[in-house]
Amino acid sequence: MEATKNALVIAPQWIGDAVMTEPLLRRLHGRGERLTVGALPWVAPVYRAMPQVAEVIEFPFAHGGLQFRERRAIAKRIEGRFDKAYVLPNSLKSALLPFLASIPERIGYFGEARVGLLTHRLKNPKNKPPMVAFYSALSGGTDLDQDKPQLRMAAADIDQALAELGLQRGGYHVFAPGAEYGPAKRWPARHFSELAAALDLPVVLLGSGKEAALCEEIAAPVNAEQPGKCLNFAGKTSLVQALCLIAAGKSTISNDSGLMHVAAAFGVPQVAIFGSSSPLHTPPLSDKATVLWLKADADYQPPLDCAPCFERECPLGHTRCLNDISAGRVLAALAPRS
Repeated sequence: MEATKNALVIAPQWIGDAVMTEPLLRRLHGRGERLTVGALPWVAPVYRAMPQVAEVIEFPFAHGGLQFRERRAIAKRIEGRFDKAYVLPNSLKSALLPFLASIPERIGYFGEARVGLLTHRLKNPKNKPPMVAFYSALSGGTDLDQDKPQLRMAAADIDQALAELGLQRGGYHVFAPGAEYGPAKRWPARHFSELAAALDLPVVLLGSGKEAALCEEIAAPVNAEQPGKCLNFAGKTSLVQALCLIAAGKSTISNDSGLMHVAAAFGVPQVAIFGSSSPLHTPPLSDKATVLWLKADADYQPPLDCAPCFERECPLGHTRCLNDISAGRVLAALAPRS
């Protein structure tokens, strides 16, 4: 019987990308590899919600910079532990640690002059597939188009988070109104407010501390008319708590963001609103997800010839792709899901 292969997985740095790597890890675990994930602290909780991951090592790295000394120190500590490494980001620095740790097999895509750092290199496809399939291809497997991320939180963790925040399972809707990339991916705050006022249950607003003001802009007019209807938790929860709240909520309404992928991986009823980006590349992969994207709406006139532009801000100044999706349309899309 072949000995278990110990594999180190170098994780991407964004929550949504981390979620989209789950099918790859499930494939690797399914063929008998023991998985340790090296991740930055703000994505590490996502990997702890993947049962196939045996261990998570939190990397003390910051955004930007090579941070060679820190990488070399960790490489020295883990040297000899792993037979293989899967390098998921395409950067040179992400491939450096497995190389310094002398891991015999180092697998990843071509990128950023790292030919000498990887032993097995996949060519970047000319027509990039959806991100889940892009990551799953690192397994060497086939039939990648059917892969869908799955996350799982322990019931005790969910119960604890709900108790700490005074919520009940299925007793609220979740809004994730932020999008790190920029305003061209954010449905307008006034539309979120109108939707919150029309919903049958309280609304929990989730996001980072940087999104607290945006969430308050949504909550304030609603709470003025319906006190306590909106709970602004942006910047007030840990990522673990946020994962638990999404898993236990009645539904999630979001932009194209990391929390959109979290909701999909938990199988929560959801509506995902796309503007400048494309659901052809990063869709929420769930049977309980509805995507609203005016580019794909044949009845919407005049057609959005400018979409998807993938810009941070609308280069034409109108952001029709988001402004013209009404709260009523989202409410109608949500009804059959929840």
